[in-house]
Amino acid sequence: MNFLLDTHALLWWLTADPRLSSVARNAIEDPDASRYISSVTPFEIATKVRIGKLDFAREIAENFDNYVTAGAFKCLDVNTGHALLAGKMPGNHKDPFDRLLAAQCKAESLSLITADPAFAEFGLNLIW
Repeated sequence: MNFLLDTHALLWWLTADPRLSSVARNAIEDPDASRYISSVTPFEIATKVRIGKLDFAREIAENFDNYVTAGAFKCLDVNTGHALLAGKMPGNHKDPFDRLLAAQCKAESLSLITADPAFAEFGLNLIW
């Protein structure tokens, strides 16, 4: 299985948060899975730590590369194709971080691990 983690799913997995569903946890822990995080994810985390929305994630933001390595995550860089697709995709979802994740999933044929039902409007395969 190949998937990208939404930011909250990554944070919940890293902090053993019980809000992470068992289906999502099992997918992340599957040794045969290809686990991706977006290059926009550390930007989102650092931004939200800076503005006080994710104080609990300060240590994760400061040591992000170590967490990525320890979790055997692959970083999927945002390219111009992803950016253009994110801007062109129809739908009412306005969060630019989410639109980029959705575009990456579409372009790279990845499922998305997320608890956010708003991603359904993009026609993605959601894992939760």
